Amino acid sequence: MTHSPDQHRRASWLPLLGAVLMSLGLSAQAQVPGGEQPEDAVEAPVTPGAASEAGAPAAPITPPEGDQFTDRILAVVGDDVVTQRELVERMNLVAQQMMERGTRPPDRDTLARQVMERLIVERVQLQEAERVGINIDEMTLNRAMENIARENRMNLPQLRQALLQDGVDFNAFREQIRNELTVNQLQRRQVDNQIRVSDQEIADLIASESGAIDRGVRYRIAHIQVSLPRGADSAQIATAREKARELRQRVREGEDFASVAISESDAPDALEGGDLGWRTAGEIPSVFAREAVLMRTGEISDVLRSPNGFHVMKLVDREGGDQTRVRQTQVRHILISPDQVRSDEEARRQAESLYNRIREGTDFEALARANSDDPGSAAQGGQLGWISPGELVPEFEEAMNALQPGEISEPVESQFGWHIIEVLDHREVDTSREQIRARAREILQNRKREEEIELWMRRLRDEAYVEYRVDGFGS
Repeated sequence: MTHSPDQHRRASWLPLLGAVLMSLGLSAQAQVPGGEQPEDAVEAPVTPGAASEAGAPAAPITPPEGDQFTDRILAVVGDDVVTQRELVERMNLVAQQMMERGTRPPDRDTLARQVMERLIVERVQLQEAERVGINIDEMTLNRAMENIARENRMNLPQLRQALLQDGVDFNAFREQIRNELTVNQLQRRQVDNQIRVSDQEIADLIASESGAIDRGVRYRIAHIQVSLPRGADSAQIATAREKARELRQRVREGEDFASVAISESDAPDALEGGDLGWRTAGEIPSVFAREAVLMRTGEISDVLRSPNGFHVMKLVDREGGDQTRVRQTQVRHILISPDQVRSDEEARRQAESLYNRIREGTDFEALARANSDDPGSAAQGGQLGWISPGELVPEFEEAMNALQPGEISEPVESQFGWHIIEVLDHREVDTSREQIRARAREILQNRKREEEIELWMRRLRDEAYVEYRVDGFGS
């Protein structure tokens, strides 16, 4: 089958529109993009019946006459509603998307129930975002629209024209993007702050997935071994452990590692100074694998235990993988977050007041301890330590990168609230280890985020007020 250029263009919009519309609670202003309805398109939600009055039998929802939708209320969600128009349009869009993927839509009763539940969950999230003061400003929305246009190799006027040709109202599309950003920010604010990833979890993931997380990296390691005899008793184990600790202390205090290995190590490679040569993570003995990935070049490990005895390891060098040298920034901040009591506007005004006090000479550290809503850094006077690129949210990092040491930013908004940022210093460092740890942390955070968002959305949905005005939903 051949397609006209216009058909190719319309098809290309479906994933974009679907991703937006299926994640939002706003109604579409048109039917399937391009105005063409598939043969199996859903014309109206088919439910067992409409709401009854005074015990009378429920009347079925009938399809709208012609191409006109009705604004009949199907459900009340908090202080908002879901109308027949919205449900029909979303059902048509979902059905179209499924067929584009080669999947046959379910029967209309099932599709109506599933789409209604999706609309309700979206409405609940948007209302929660409004309650906690999340508001996507015009500048942020404009940047998002420009990114969408750029990803589709267009500018904004071309994006507008393409949407109009596909029967999609540009202003409605723009508001759908605003709401998608709102929901994303809400989820991050409510869920991300609850996600905790421990150093042990990071180390375990790196150990279990060595060769994947640090793909392309090779390590040169050396070790000193203090062997144990077969069937060693507790006294022999204690003696060997103590010797290994003494050898570790000697090399940490400056003795040449290779010389100590040659004279003291029980390993077969002692005469090579304990040098194991260059190896990938998958080729390193398991007792050393986790430590090698987590160590910095030149670092000496703690005493390690294996079936053969005790070991002291040195990471001699590391090569390959991503760029290893980056510019780090030492930074501190004060965070003022909106909450149930303090609106976003009030948070902004408080941040501006603190900023003015700092400019007038009030101590930054003292204000951070007393006022910052970031408990981890507040106890340290706002200190975040040395930060590598990509570790912080984009808005924070962009403002931070514009500052020289000693400079302080005006209040900067992120998904967490309003920040006052001070840059203390810069440095160039080898961050191979940090990059691998950051990659492992990101993997763990993403895994936990999906679980936490699902639990949070379920709690939010369970606590929401929902009144169905037709039968067949919510059962």
